[in-house]
Amino acid sequence: MEDILNPAYSQSLGLGALFTPKTALSYLRVSTGRQARRGGGDDEGYSLPAQREANKKKAASLGAIVVKEFIDRGASAKFIDRKDIQEMLDYIRDYDGKIDYVIIHKVDRLARNRFDDGDITRFLQERGIQLVSTTEGIDETPSGMLLHGILATTAEFYSRNLAKEVLKGMTTKAQRGGTVSKAPLGYINVRKIDELGREYRIVELDEVRAPFVRQAFELYATGEWTVNDLAEHLALHGFATRATPKVPSKPMDKGTLNKLLVNPYYTGQIRFQGALLPGKHEPLVDKETWQKVQDVLTSHINGERTREHPHFLKSTVFCGGCGKRLLIQYAKSRSGVRYPYYSCAGRHGRRNDCKQRSVLIEEVERQVEALYDSMVFAPEFRQQLGDWLNATIQKTADEFENERQELGWEKDKLERKQRKLLEAHYMDAIPLTLFKEEQTAIATAIAAIDRQLALHDTRFGEVKGKLGKALDIMEDCGETYATAPEHIKRAYNQALFEKILVCPNDDGTCEVRPQFAEPYGLIFGQEAPEAAEANEAGDEAEAGPETENSANLGGIGELSRQFAEWRNRRIFLGGGFSNRLLVGRYCPNPNRNHQEYPQT
Repeated sequence: MEDILNPAYSQSLGLGALFTPKTALSYLRVSTGRQARRGGGDDEGYSLPAQREANKKKAASLGAIVVKEFIDRGASAKFIDRKDIQEMLDYIRDYDGKIDYVIIHKVDRLARNRFDDGDITRFLQERGIQLVSTTEGIDETPSGMLLHGILATTAEFYSRNLAKEVLKGMTTKAQRGGTVSKAPLGYINVRKIDELGREYRIVELDEVRAPFVRQAFELYATGEWTVNDLAEHLALHGFATRATPKVPSKPMDKGTLNKLLVNPYYTGQIRFQGALLPGKHEPLVDKETWQKVQDVLTSHINGERTREHPHFLKSTVFCGGCGKRLLIQYAKSRSGVRYPYYSCAGRHGRRNDCKQRSVLIEEVERQVEALYDSMVFAPEFRQQLGDWLNATIQKTADEFENERQELGWEKDKLERKQRKLLEAHYMDAIPLTLFKEEQTAIATAIAAIDRQLALHDTRFGEVKGKLGKALDIMEDCGETYATAPEHIKRAYNQALFEKILVCPNDDGTCEVRPQFAEPYGLIFGQEAPEAAEANEAGDEAEAGPETENSANLGGIGELSRQFAEWRNRRIFLGGGFSNRLLVGRYCPNPNRNHQEYPQT
């Protein structure tokens, strides 16, 4: 090719200086990747070969040889920073004075912007290169230059008008709940034909990847995973991205999973021009779970890490001497055996003068299990507490029925306001920033009402049955705790106790002093400080003889007094336990999958 551009090449053929062949560059372009692939599996489709053949014939008619070809596949001519057009301009600079023609199929293949067209034309003219179109009569004559200008202006008008029409169509589709772009992981874009032979496009669930997406949200919402660990877990079980013509499928990674977890598309919404609109596609996650995931991500804003020494008691046990947290440390014997100890963080960091000794973790575990063994109900208290809870639940159910209608009215009002806001946005009547603020506020209020309505729809008969089973479990807390896996033990400890104070003895054993969380202190006989002071100030003669679980029986009245302040029923009826935790006992299973919780 370079030999052709060298005058010595013609002399070597015996042509002398009388004839040097003209040289030309051929530039081809299609606007979309779909056009480049159209053609029954051909890598170039139909358009590129047609342009190439036409350009070659034009070069032959000019007595020129095409020495190099440049192709932009799936690139818009709206901007000049296209890969191959820039390579062509660099090639011309490298062989300045040795190129005679640049041949294009049409003017709009080169540029659809008047300024870019003018810059390229001036660049070629300064180097004595003629721009030739195979289908249009542009040349250096006045009429040819006029035609060139008209064609460049027409190409720009076509591009701008097309963009406006496409945006109008996308806006209409988005307003009707359609997906205007490639569906994210868990969904697939599908083309269908209706009974009249018209093509339409919808989004359907990807049967292979949709279950992984649901699992990703459910697991991350627990707060027990980092994005990196969860991505590795999902990749290990087969979650991978979709393959494209240019990019092969790859296992799930941290970056892809993070984008997935923050995408509101999975809640049944579509994001268009900065706004969230209701979509027609099937949601893969409910809004409550999605919000939990966002809260967990926000809480990890400074980074995620896996604890170096995890243990199910680590967030519950504290030093009985100074009240600081207990840290896990390891001591190694002469034989090389490592023993885990709990040590006071205050003493370890020399932040105070605490003299508390370290204690074996095994001993602390044994004492906590003994604590659970001691947490038993007398039968009469079990019956009285069950009667009181059932009466409270029934009263709450009656109140819910009275509130349901008011919540429904309020939700309808907010939805009407939401529709008016969308209409104002479509008409460009409000700024986008104000629209986003109002949309977020309304969506938050509707979500709060939905949560309240979900409570209204609770089957209170089923709740009573589950509470009965929960009380049965709490009659024998020791067995329930001893047979639970470690992550369930952590949930029990965090729900029942504010903290457990550990006090080591000189003989290597220890004692534990629990501080119950509300309302379990009342249930298990540990009175709140204000209640204890009131009892001490009262008349001891009225108290009567002390009997087993007398504090528990007296706690019913205190529960009734405080229940009005504990409007969050989830705090009272489980303190963070799920229904599954409240109604089942757990058997240890070393082969258990992380998210499975077998019941007996």
